[in-house]
Amino acid sequence: MVQRVGSIILIMLVFFATGNTARADDPEFTLVIKDHRFSPAELQVPAGVKLRLVVKNQDPTPEEFESSELHREKVVAPGQQIVVIVGPLDAGTYGFFGDFHRDTAQGKLIAK
Repeated sequence: MVQRVGSIILIMLVFFATGNTARADDPEFTLVIKDHRFSPAELQVPAGVKLRLVVKNQDPTPEEFESSELHREKVVAPGQQIVVIVGPLDAGTYGFFGDFHRDTAQGKLIAK
């Protein structure tokens, strides 16, 4: 009985863990933060697939990748990078911003 419960727990952990992780074959896109701006400011991505966003901060201060529409919020330390997993997305436009420089750090993911 104990072995069966352990097996069920292991299966559940694998099931739930794979839902939020990227696979090696997921498409990857890069955003760069420089001078408190995202580049590119508009990034076209495929609709209907999970993807990896690599956000590189080239500024000497921290910035944040935040999107209410994507339900993501992560701080990027100066000179560092983060990976944000999103999708699969329906076709449409999804805004994002840098919370520390909201007036200039703005962008859009356009899923097609």
